[in-house]
Amino acid sequence: MSVGILGTKLGMTQIFTEAGKAVPITVVQAGPCTVTQIKTKKTDGYEAIQVGYGETREKLVNKPTLGHLQKVGAPPLKHFKEYRLSDVASFEPGQQLTVEQFQSGQMVNVTGTSIGRGFAGYQKRHNFARGPMSHGSKNHRLPGSTGAGTTPGRIYPGKRMAGQLGNKKVTICKLEIVKVDVERNLLLIKGALPGKPGALVSIVPV
Repeated sequence: MSVGILGTKLGMTQIFTEAGKAVPITVVQAGPCTVTQIKTKKTDGYEAIQVGYGETREKLVNKPTLGHLQKVGAPPLKHFKEYRLSDVASFEPGQQLTVEQFQSGQMVNVTGTSIGRGFAGYQKRHNFARGPMSHGSKNHRLPGSTGAGTTPGRIYPGKRMAGQLGNKKVTICKLEIVKVDVERNLLLIKGALPGKPGALVSIVPV
């Protein structure tokens, strides 16, 4: 895994190429992130760096986390993530990660939490077809038969039925960075990202 960066999804808009073609983009406020811990095989059994993002008030962070951050001189942070690496020698605690590590045209994987849509039925959740809409039909959006009869007399695990839709960890792969705004710490990424505006996302180079 490469070293990524944490950011906040701001929303979607569009930009136009020189040829006049509209490109849908998502604007992400990415970083700056602080390297809060270096993990090595000798101390932790694997090599990784831990980064923190999202400065907050001190009263909103518990004391163990505050002590952990004070060791590297970092302000109170509320989001943390590890990125595993084969070599962590080029990083040091307290180092700042910014959008400068990305460039236009680069491909990235973006991970976030999808929008929660509550308890959803068959058609919305699994794209099932509806029943007949004629007057005599008593099955418009009902599930219909859900399993075998007396044997086995139960529903097999994994059966596609109504239930919680969304609010899951989702990764969108191979999205293109259209533009990097270093001054304002913005990444303009082609396409849609998981979550609502204000959602936390992790951006990792492919």
